[in-house]
Amino acid sequence: MSDETSQETLGNDELEELLRSMDAGGAAQEPETQPAMPKPEPQFSSPAAEKLSAPRQRVVAYDFKRPERVGKEQMRALQSLHEGFARNFGASLSALLRTIAETKLISVDQLTYSEFVYSLEIPTCFNLLRPAPLEGNWILDISPSLLYPMIDRMLGGNPSSDSTLKRPLSEIELRLASRVTSAFLRELASAWENTIQMSIQLERVESNPQLVQIVPPNEVVILVSLELVVGKSQGTVNLCIPFNTIERLGNKLTSNNWKGYTPTKSDQQATRQIEAQIDQSALEVVVELVKTDIRAVDLLNLQVGDIITTDKDCRHTLDVSIAGVSKFQARPGAFKGRKAVEIVSTTQQSTTRNS
Repeated sequence: MSDETSQETLGNDELEELLRSMDAGGAAQEPETQPAMPKPEPQFSSPAAEKLSAPRQRVVAYDFKRPERVGKEQMRALQSLHEGFARNFGASLSALLRTIAETKLISVDQLTYSEFVYSLEIPTCFNLLRPAPLEGNWILDISPSLLYPMIDRMLGGNPSSDSTLKRPLSEIELRLASRVTSAFLRELASAWENTIQMSIQLERVESNPQLVQIVPPNEVVILVSLELVVGKSQGTVNLCIPFNTIERLGNKLTSNNWKGYTPTKSDQQATRQIEAQIDQSALEVVVELVKTDIRAVDLLNLQVGDIITTDKDCRHTLDVSIAGVSKFQARPGAFKGRKAVEIVSTTQQSTTRNS
């Protein structure tokens, strides 16, 4: 009886457990066999596998029509250079117009020449520049909405922002506008003098920028945009610099950007150049014979032949000062019939010996 009841009890319980375990075991075996197959997949270079293995990688689109040929350090150097230029040009323009002219650098960007040309209004004051000794041309564009009020100011009027003239400049207006252009070129050459000595000349002035082709349309140019405010008038001044004209100055622009911020080791060539410049400098040499005190009445009664007594021995050395700084100890004497001193030691050595 006990065997039969135990078999019945075990049979019923075990049957239910067996069915549940078979159902659960079948479901558990399927995910074990299926994911085991794709394990070697990361070994293959598929796009899906790359995304899963490196989800933090950032893909940057590159436009071959607008290649970025100017480095970030060079762009920062150009921006720093033209920020100082904008301030100086504003001061120069204020003196020319005899009114307050505020100048601010808006941006320094790189784009293609065609994008620059087609972004300008027609007609405009399109100045073709020759930046000798650099090869090629630069472009200076002055907005007519700003140029006509400045011409009115130079003729004695007040600059106003209601100018609606849409025509090329006349001969008289071109002559007056050349004063503004000359001030711009003078300050621009001064701003670039630490990089390269330039003589920037104005070749000609055009009213339609699309008729001037200084570089291929897809050539990269650097666009320096300035905002000018004269009275109630406001406009932009654009300086277009083709990159191929300053490409050979890339290293100078980068070094000028960090000039004065990072210590640089002096090389032998730089040392020789500094020595060559200093060697030609004129310095004042003063030999102090003696120091003594004298009363004012005795000084007033001094005559030719009088003798002033001092406590200094004639065999002691004299102090020699260069540009007001004591440098040497010397002995008095004569050389070829003229008074002279003979250097016997430096002041430092003399001090060390006496101590």
